[in-house]
Amino acid sequence: MTDPMADEVLEPPEGSAEERWAAGRALRPATPRSGHADWSPGPDRPDPFEILERQAVSRVPELVPIRYARMAESPFAFFRGAAAVMAADLATTPVTGIRVQACGDAHVDNFGLFASPERKLVFDINDFDETIRGPWEWDVKRLCASLHIVARQRGFPRAARDAVVRAAACSYRERVADYATWRELDLWYERTEIKTVIERLPKRHRSSVRRDAARARRKDHLRAVGKLTEVVGGRRRFRDDPPLIVRLADTGVGLDDVLGTAERYRANLTEERRAMFDRFRLLDVAQKVVGVGSVGTRCWVALFAGTNDPDHDLIVLQVKEAQPSVLEPFVGPSGHPHEGRRVVVGQRLIQAAGDVFLGWTDAPTSGRHYYVRQLWDAKGQGDPMAMDVDQLRRHGELCAWILARSHARTGDAVRIAGYLGGATTFDGAIAAFARRYAIANEADHAAFRERVEAMSRR
Repeated sequence: MTDPMADEVLEPPEGSAEERWAAGRALRPATPRSGHADWSPGPDRPDPFEILERQAVSRVPELVPIRYARMAESPFAFFRGAAAVMAADLATTPVTGIRVQACGDAHVDNFGLFASPERKLVFDINDFDETIRGPWEWDVKRLCASLHIVARQRGFPRAARDAVVRAAACSYRERVADYATWRELDLWYERTEIKTVIERLPKRHRSSVRRDAARARRKDHLRAVGKLTEVVGGRRRFRDDPPLIVRLADTGVGLDDVLGTAERYRANLTEERRAMFDRFRLLDVAQKVVGVGSVGTRCWVALFAGTNDPDHDLIVLQVKEAQPSVLEPFVGPSGHPHEGRRVVVGQRLIQAAGDVFLGWTDAPTSGRHYYVRQLWDAKGQGDPMAMDVDQLRRHGELCAWILARSHARTGDAVRIAGYLGGATTFDGAIAAFARRYAIANEADHAAFRERVEAMSRR
């Protein structure tokens, strides 16, 4: 069967580059670039807590308090978990109508380092739970709002916060314009390796990035095995650490369902990756709590051993529930009947380098949709909350660069570039939007904490 979403994403833009650039520029009267500054929480705005409570209905009930506790820690933690809240807010903002394969949750903590199949350390987007075809503006606004929220939480002056966001918006605009001139194959081959990132930084910042890279290289599948598993009675298994890690026997899920889910994952792999997967055998399964916004969705970790050295050739795969994108109510159905496949296809379109184990599956009994990936594969990132103003600005520029590339790969960079132009009008508008959204997010966080504390006293 033909996948309508995949066809829509991959369909080449119509018209010459000159015609498409002019068409993008012609969008400005209807959607002024300065108009992207406009947003305020109106009287008919949905209650953020009620949005989160509706999400909680489909989640593991005993894990929802953990999600809320993590979101209550800070304004940025709340923002990370409140993608659905921002989706509803973004739906009220102006858009040009140019669509891309949106990340859907492009905040600054969802960019980082990981290993490519060639074992090169690359910097890219690393979270795709919400990916769907949608407005390019929404990704830019979520990224820039996250930068302002981090800067605000760090106590940076308003002028410095605005400068951080302006730099990111400018980076996006200039990178899109650059990518609009690239040959198609060059764009699809483009990767941002860590050595390139380091070379572009002032010398005073290079040591911290090298340190992040070294940590990322150590955070691989062997470290996952060492941290999460133990040997009991001569058999390696996951450590029991409820409620964060709960072994299969205590979850109410049967082994037959696990084996059926694994077989469906195997069937969806390409032949060469299926042959690779067949070299491993399943040792143990556990339920694991991950992230902030994802807490409460079903997430499993599966321990596998290779055939030649089963005591040391070990990997951990993450099997994570995929629910509909938070953007779907506002952009329409994704076109994928399987949410796990939506995540996998979106990731493959957006990311310059992918995980060889990436795939999708579903559970035979419950019918829930999942996607599969390695738990850690040289995974790491800088901590935005530990960066000074200059580091945060440069990090934001890097994230915006990666976002521009993902949009150029899956949308019409020429048309977007024609709309944005060479002036800084868009940069200033996004800075104003991010400032307003950060203030609203702080108020949302305070109200959320009050509700959570009131619930805990009952």
